[in-house]
Amino acid sequence: MDAQTTDIAGLVRSVVEPLVEYKDELQITSGFDSKGSVLVEISVNEADAGKVIGRQGRVIKAVRTLARAAGSRSNTHVEVELID
Repeated sequence: MDAQTTDIAGLVRSVVEPLVEYKDELQITSGFDSKGSVLVEISVNEADAGKVIGRQGRVIKAVRTLARAAGSRSNTHVEVELID
């Protein structure tokens, strides 16, 4: 994991952490997928999943947009996934 993936994971954490009730179960991992894109995976308690997804997926879409914007500063493709 390099500095860029750590920065993007930190950005995602700073947005998602205030939304969840069970902060001790929040896990955010980052790395690279087979295509060379930065992959950020979010794992939350089942009770918090709805808060992270939001109505009609608006919250998770916003998180993905922020992460992709951060990645675009260095011409890096970023994927954000919510893990069940």
